Amino acid sequence: MSRIGKKPVPVPGGVEVSLNGQALAVKGPKGEMNAVLSDLIAIEQTDEGILVSPKEKSQAARSFWGLSRSTVANLVTGVSEGFEKKLELQGVGYRAQIQGQKLKLSLGFSHDVDFAVPEGIKVECPSQTEITVSGIDKQKVGQVAAEIRSYRPPEPYKGRVKITDLHSVKDMLSGQCRFIPWWCIRWRNQFYAGSFSIFPA
Repeated sequence: MSRIGKKPVPVPGGVEVSLNGQALAVKGPKGEMNAVLSDLIAIEQTDEGILVSPKEKSQAARSFWGLSRSTVANLVTGVSEGFEKKLELQGVGYRAQIQGQKLKLSLGFSHDVDFAVPEGIKVECPSQTEITVSGIDKQKVGQVAAEIRSYRPPEPYKGRVKITDLHSVKDMLSGQCRFIPWWCIRWRNQFYAGSFSIFPA
């Protein structure tokens, strides 16, 4: 039994729900959304809210049970409250601004990145380093936020050492450096990871 699927989805005030077979239409203050549920799932509207249940005891029906309930809950939440994701730019000179229906990103490239905001999505920039993506479709909001984030993914290795952090370019050109394995690198009582690094001889 699905602990998520057996819970009815409450319908807040101002939200209208209409059922037509497996088709579900939800209308609220934020907009209107539709979804078609699996034929293995029964859906009904009760006093407690929208209730979904499997029509049979097969593994496939139980698999769609929790998914269908989450889908219905996202529809109701989307048209009543909406969804929002926030992004933060961290980098020297990184900034974002809205120009019409495009989001202009300065991310350290030789050119700015222009991201076309899709229909049904609202993108705002409260500041030059903050981006807010909002809409009634949870999947689309998450997809747009992921696409914006993909231009400059976060650096997973904090404090990664660069060559210029270890010694000057003059030392490299003069031949006073040698290559050693990463497990032997020690600089000022701190260890640095990497396939190899340059270390003063």
